[in-house]
Amino acid sequence: MIADNNADSADDLEPTIFSAVLTPHRSLHSTGFLVLMIAYGLVSFGAGTAFWLMGAWPVFGFMGLDVWLLWYLFQRSYLDARRSETLVLTDQDLVVQRVAPDGGREQVRLDAYWLRVDWDDEAERLTVTSRGNRVVIGRFLDPASRLEVADQLKAAIAAMRAPRYDHKWE
Repeated sequence: MIADNNADSADDLEPTIFSAVLTPHRSLHSTGFLVLMIAYGLVSFGAGTAFWLMGAWPVFGFMGLDVWLLWYLFQRSYLDARRSETLVLTDQDLVVQRVAPDGGREQVRLDAYWLRVDWDDEAERLTVTSRGNRVVIGRFLDPASRLEVADQLKAAIAAMRAPRYDHKWE
């Protein structure tokens, strides 16, 4: 998760009050994955060979199936890690852009004036609501990260709504 407050873009007509890019956390990178698969494959091959020599030769095939299943599940996890959500809050609206693992995109705009951030303690769910439209944010994040995003977004909304005194007194 990356949060960037007060990130004004030259392309935007409205100043950005809050922006964040939310991505799922994956702790095992490609080198660690390769080491894990080699170690697990060697252990499975050794155990399968021992079972084969004891006469339980079908176990050898199941040990190989076990290695393949572990590889497949990690590949699915890495595919799921390609999802992301981008939150951009301006004076006018909150734009939530979602990118699915398959590359599909979705964009939702919520009116900033009516924006409300809700944190459900029981379900540990973060939602933003505006004029009856409700969007769940950061489903793929752990609860602590979702709560951190909720706090940052609430602070940005409070800063947006705070009165501004730009008048110069002479």
